[in-house]
Amino acid sequence: MSDLSADAVALSRNNVDVIGTEGPVLLYAHGFGCNQHMWDRVAAEFRTTHRQVLFDYVGSGRSDITAFDPVKYGSLDGYVQDLLDVCDALGLKSGVTFIGHSVSCSVGIMASIARPELFDKLVLLGPNPCFVNHPPDYVGGFDKEDLEGLLALMDQNYMGWVNFLAPVVSAQSETGAVTMELADSFCSTDPLIAKTFARTTFFSDNRADLVKVSRPCLVLQHRTDSLAPVAVGDYVHAHLAGSTLQMLEVQGHCAHMSDPLLVAAAIRAFIGGTA
Repeated sequence: MSDLSADAVALSRNNVDVIGTEGPVLLYAHGFGCNQHMWDRVAAEFRTTHRQVLFDYVGSGRSDITAFDPVKYGSLDGYVQDLLDVCDALGLKSGVTFIGHSVSCSVGIMASIARPELFDKLVLLGPNPCFVNHPPDYVGGFDKEDLEGLLALMDQNYMGWVNFLAPVVSAQSETGAVTMELADSFCSTDPLIAKTFARTTFFSDNRADLVKVSRPCLVLQHRTDSLAPVAVGDYVHAHLAGSTLQMLEVQGHCAHMSDPLLVAAAIRAFIGGTA
């Protein structure tokens, strides 16, 4: 890979897939333990009208696992850099609509602060800028001790961790379709890489970044979501100037998987045009 250009390296490293050649650009970013295919149901709704970019974070999906660096990916800055590298490799300079899920909402926010001219709008599905509770002013969803226990479980019993977390994220039974898809994705991730990404995800605090965002944002909040409670969506909306908050009558943290048509309709209404 050393003989390849930096652009080719980025595209290979992050397993970039581009759907379509015409229309405005939609750039999708997946959440922790997931991969680009979690967006397939939503992307299908824009296949004829947009150029769509999907990718896997290093260590996820079919990315180049040899590119994983625990120092680089020990903070969200590493993921932000990869996102910007992908945009540069594709020659994207402006007009991009970023569509992120969960921790990727923070990645997109940070990228838009670094390169505001690159982005037109941001769609944030289930954002949580800080998963840790900071009472009495902020309810992120988890006490620090609970998250440390979750990481300890990853070390002690990875499959037990998968079987515990997947139903929590999906708000479905252990045999629910979304639960099983999440579990398969979790299981396909190297446990050491998964733990690094988990720690980065759950212990990052990007609340201070919200007020720095200059691009229009759509906050899509799940009605019942253990990983991003309604109070978090309200907080994000209140601190993103000029943002739009839309409540999705959905249980779980993955409306793009469980209710993709609902998510696609919300995106379409926000960015304009028809699919």
